[in-house]
Order: sequence, then C-alpha cells, then structure tokens
Amino acid sequence: MNIWTYTIIIGILTFLSRYLVTAYANTKTYSETTKKVLSYVPSAVFPSLIFPAVFYENNDLVFFSDEILSFLTAFVISILFKNVLLTVMTGILVYSFVIFV
Repeated sequence: MNIWTYTIIIGILTFLSRYLVTAYANTKTYSETTKKVLSYVPSAVFPSLIFPAVFYENNDLVFFSDEILSFLTAFVISILFKNVLLTVMTGILVYSFVIFV
C-alpha cells in the first residue's frame, strides 16, 4: 500500500475511535477517573496506527526513509510549537519535498 492509503485509513480509524466513544457512550454515568482515562484512548490508538506505516517497509523494520525523515521533522515541530495544523503541514511539505526533489 502507498502512503496515501495509509493516511486515509489512519484518518478514518482515528475519527471512528473518537466518534464512537462520544456518540454512543452514556458519559453521565462515568466517574471522573473513567472519563479521564477514556480521553487518552485516541492518543494511544493513533501511534499504534502510525508506527507500521512509518517504520515498516516490505515487512522489514527500516531506520531511514523518506517517511521517517518527515515523521521526525513533524515530531520536532509538534513538540516545539504544539500546533496540530503546523505539524501536519510540516510533515506533508517535508515528505513532498523529499520525494519530488
């Protein structure tokens, strides 16, 4: 599969993991601890979806590729600026630059 297929699948799965919890759960009966724990579920699911797309190629673990360079750049930007839009745009721009130049 190519990177765009992974991106679309990851987007759909991340959306569903957030939507299903909020749409069908009766949060009025949850304790504050349960609500706090459930708020971390999307953050835990997302890396498990991203890792194989970034670090595996042809069923082999890789440590340097275009995807890893883009991922690391976006990761640094996310830590420095804490801005989702800037992080996503940086990752896309770096990946586009690397594969097209």
